[in-house]
Amino acid sequence: MKLVGKNADVDAKVSDKDANLDVNANVKIDMEGCVLGPSPELEAWDSGRIGPPVVRRYLSDNEERWIMWYSASGGNLKNEVMGLAVSSNGVHWKRGNGLVDNSGPSSEDVGKVLDCSDNWWAFDTEVTRPSDVLVLSSLKGRVTAGVYWMYYTGGSSETIEISKPISLPPNQVEFLYNDESVTVHRTRPGLAMSHDGRAWARIEGEHHSGALFDGGEGKWDSLFIAAPHVVYSGPDDLRMYYHAFDIKSGCFSTGFARSRDGMKWVKYGKLLGGGLPGTFDEFGVKCPQVVPHPDGNGYLMIYEGVAMDGSISFGLAQSKDGLSKWERCSNSPVFSVAEKENAWDSGTIHHPCLVHMDGEEWRLYYQGVDKSGRSGIGMAECSDGKLQKFQRCHIGLHL
Repeated sequence: MKLVGKNADVDAKVSDKDANLDVNANVKIDMEGCVLGPSPELEAWDSGRIGPPVVRRYLSDNEERWIMWYSASGGNLKNEVMGLAVSSNGVHWKRGNGLVDNSGPSSEDVGKVLDCSDNWWAFDTEVTRPSDVLVLSSLKGRVTAGVYWMYYTGGSSETIEISKPISLPPNQVEFLYNDESVTVHRTRPGLAMSHDGRAWARIEGEHHSGALFDGGEGKWDSLFIAAPHVVYSGPDDLRMYYHAFDIKSGCFSTGFARSRDGMKWVKYGKLLGGGLPGTFDEFGVKCPQVVPHPDGNGYLMIYEGVAMDGSISFGLAQSKDGLSKWERCSNSPVFSVAEKENAWDSGTIHHPCLVHMDGEEWRLYYQGVDKSGRSGIGMAECSDGKLQKFQRCHIGLHL
């Protein structure tokens, strides 16, 4: 794997011995592709379940900077909150155990950056999960100044109980399974802003909970709205892609909304639902990320595909204008869970995040979970520019 930046001489490959973690005397976990796991410090904010990543690469004349925003729980926290890690190459990450501190030159500039809201009526009293980060003064990767816009999924204790869908697969994280029904935790999209990516201020949306908007009663997205990803398509044209569960069709679907200012949004409906019978995404698509097509012709969407057995793989779709006629590029996934039974991401994968490198090289960051429920953040890459298949990088860190 080619590394760039001031740590380009670092060999990212590790020995087989280093790439395994002794859980007990008889079990070893294969850590290939893992770049960040739960903190080994038991009191750290991210020592428990570590959540989905939003990774950005920023270039200037003198340096290469990488920032990862991610959510986690741990220590004395019962909620899922948001933090930040930094890197010079996107492989080796510096993290912090507590609240980020920018008060002095020797302060810790990594760690927890956004707690859940203290307001009882707010939509994000239990979950603040990053979905997308834009610097609206410069959206092409080269940034010297600007305002960071964070779109995130917020969750509270509010729930809805519905009849169990006939073909609901097991182990879907959005649902609490009962005998004849399922309970759904409400989530909605939120916005926060920052001058440095660390100190964030919530921007109150039009919904009474402070969210940007909600799913309308009787609409396809009435249960919840999650994973808002925003594309700057031009002046006065921002597009948000998100997912929800459509009760009528009985599957996960993606939809989109548009905005002139990034704060007030108008929803336009569904874009992509369940795939063909027997395919990896028959039960629907989640967590869409939309990027310009590498050939300059239209847009690509990478997404979570949910199969009828509940398994998750990443798929790819394309559209000429990013608004209509989304078509799957293939009936096969571009990335799947690890085949090795003892792999750190052999249970499931979530939340794909693409980063364009140089030329035809792309990286894919994602959340991985093993079969015992332990989670981490991994990295894979595609070097031919086609984005049709990603391979785990030959790195392995301890969880």
